[in-house]
Amino acid sequence: MNIHHNIGVASQIGKYDDAVEVPAGARWLLTSGTPGLGLDQTLPDGIVAQSELAWNHIVAMLGRAGMAVGDLVKITQYLTLESNIAEYAKVRSSFLGDARPASMLMVIPALVRPGFLLEIEAVAARA
Repeated sequence: MNIHHNIGVASQIGKYDDAVEVPAGARWLLTSGTPGLGLDQTLPDGIVAQSELAWNHIVAMLGRAGMAVGDLVKITQYLTLESNIAEYAKVRSSFLGDARPASMLMVIPALVRPGFLLEIEAVAARA
């Protein structure tokens, strides 16, 4: 089981922990940047639809590794529009539930493909 360490910074900003420690001997899963792109190459309109699709992909990858959202250690999120943060945060919270991985969210000018509104990288570990 991962150990959560908090010094009080993260709790002032959002629903995540300041640091997560992984015990020795744990299995690791590191995802690539995952956009809200359909497996059929479709790109839905809007941050909510793209966020839900990206998080569904993350959950599927965790499942293939025999892991779940509670095994997430760190998430890094890239959004292309600051105005999408609030809507994205609602979707993220619905997928994370009580899980509190370490987290970083950045607003950047663009992603690799036009129309991508976000990408998510995730790191998970399970003993």
